Amino acid sequence: MALFVKPSRIVLGVLCLTTATASISLWAADTASEPMAPQTTVTTLTKPGFFTEPGIAINQLDPRNVTAIYQDNVHIAFSNDAGAKWSDVPKVAPPEWRVSGDVSVTYDNNGHAIASFMAFNRLGTEGYWAHNAPAGGLYIRRSLDGGKTWESQARAVIEHVGDHPPPLWEDKPYIVADQSRGPHAGNLYIGWTRWTLTGSEILLSRSTDDGLSWSTPMEIDDHPGLPRDDTGANEGFWGVVGADSTFYAVWADTSHIAFTLSKDGGRTFSKARDVISTAPIMYGIADLDRANGFPQLAIDPRATPDAPHGRLYVTWADYRNGGVDVFLSTSVDEGNNWTPAIRVNDDPMHNGADHFFPALAVDPINGDVYVSFYDRRADPHERAVTVTLARSTDHGNTFVNYAWTKQPFIMRNVFMGDYSGLAARDGHVYGIWTEHVETPRTSGKPEARDPHHDNNTVVNVGTAIFH
Repeated sequence: MALFVKPSRIVLGVLCLTTATASISLWAADTASEPMAPQTTVTTLTKPGFFTEPGIAINQLDPRNVTAIYQDNVHIAFSNDAGAKWSDVPKVAPPEWRVSGDVSVTYDNNGHAIASFMAFNRLGTEGYWAHNAPAGGLYIRRSLDGGKTWESQARAVIEHVGDHPPPLWEDKPYIVADQSRGPHAGNLYIGWTRWTLTGSEILLSRSTDDGLSWSTPMEIDDHPGLPRDDTGANEGFWGVVGADSTFYAVWADTSHIAFTLSKDGGRTFSKARDVISTAPIMYGIADLDRANGFPQLAIDPRATPDAPHGRLYVTWADYRNGGVDVFLSTSVDEGNNWTPAIRVNDDPMHNGADHFFPALAVDPINGDVYVSFYDRRADPHERAVTVTLARSTDHGNTFVNYAWTKQPFIMRNVFMGDYSGLAARDGHVYGIWTEHVETPRTSGKPEARDPHHDNNTVVNVGTAIFH
């Protein structure tokens, strides 16, 4: 569960956009070891508030159109000039629900932007979400003009309403579009975690009519995980689609990354199996309310002699080396075999620095692989954070690390969510992440902080161009 919202503290207003990066300088910028990502710009989309868990997507039919999404509640920003300027899209949060979030966004093969999110009025028991579960559900909203305007009506994927909803909690949805020319082109998929009183399940629903209707959810894991939002749960679903419409999915399962695929448009799935061993993917990070290394999956859809169905990549973060590092593994045979983990961050091992919340994208035009993550390598006190963008031009075998930000920030134990977003096409890379910003104190006394609500967080979009 990635929303921590008390009804009395819900953010309901739509915030104006700004174009200045707000951060606090904690050390000289030139002490960072990485070169700056080329042609970098960073745009701040929000005023300080309670904002987390952003995503971003590029319209393959018109790459100038880029949609950014973030919570809390659901907010969308749109650019029609490749990220040079951003405009806020008003009134996308569903008014019938008090809380909405756990957002993601994609473009389908018609150039429609599709956003997914969860919505509810109150939380159940924290961490044990199926206990005292309230009414709520999973929803999508569509933009038929590439992200500029959005339909007024949200469409339900699944919902539980009434005075006595079942003891179920539908959590952390992620939407995937089949943008291929394969037999199931145009399909939409949403995967998520269903919490029950006794376990956690990975469910999937599909739409074959551009999101107008959704199939009955099916469980695609091999076995339920533990019933609490912690290590041992089935959580962190992520999916991609290949050039032949094959749908691939991963999620975290205790100390493994689990994997499955569907060849028939999401009607049936292969038996899910653990493909990559990890250290626990949920863990504590100093000065941060919650952290994890949930996997993200991406595909280079181009067929090559050594990868006839395209090349799959998965990234995650764990602490097998003591400090938290970001890793990547590759498969050239539709997920049957995976390479040993490659360490993406290139600072010295065992230096005590943590690197976390990785996001992954593969450029479908040239196959370059990008991973972004929060990075503490430059602070010996393991508190201040910058954002790093790593790039591989050799199928993920080696990475060059670039600084995407050099002005660091302190998290101050706030809730930063569970993920960031990344998208790439034709050398243009777009990252979106949350930063904590300092605000003036009203007195000389230390501020009392509620990490779940008094966040003073902003959402930033970074762009870089590689030629």
